[in-house]
Amino acid sequence: MTVRFALGLILLFPHFAHAVDALPGTPSFGGLFQVFIALVIVIAAIAGSAWLMRRFGPTQMGPGGAMRVIGGVMIGPRERLVLVEVNDTWLIIGVAPGNVSAVHSMPRPPHAEQTAQAMLNQPAFGEWLKEAWRKRGGA
Repeated sequence: MTVRFALGLILLFPHFAHAVDALPGTPSFGGLFQVFIALVIVIAAIAGSAWLMRRFGPTQMGPGGAMRVIGGVMIGPRERLVLVEVNDTWLIIGVAPGNVSAVHSMPRPPHAEQTAQAMLNQPAFGEWLKEAWRKRGGA
């Protein structure tokens, strides 16, 4: 593909292929211009590919979507269990390198939102640590 591209550039700009250096070993303006144009085209192709992947590639559903990750726990150096909510069903999924499998599914518990709200109302770990240090007699 790159050979076709280079041949296309030479056919479009044939005078650049016959550029003669003023001094041996110094690049001519035509050669530098050709390299600059090729660089701009490559950078534009990379940016365009990234935009297309972001626009049309696989995406995760946002907060208003039907799927969200509730939590996860590491069970090995490269393995973990992930709790995912899909509509009103909770799925426990095992994730390992090269393998994803459903371990268990269950209906969403009725008290799930209350538990999540209680966890959000807890103080941050930094605040808890300061309070524990103060109670212990620290500064």
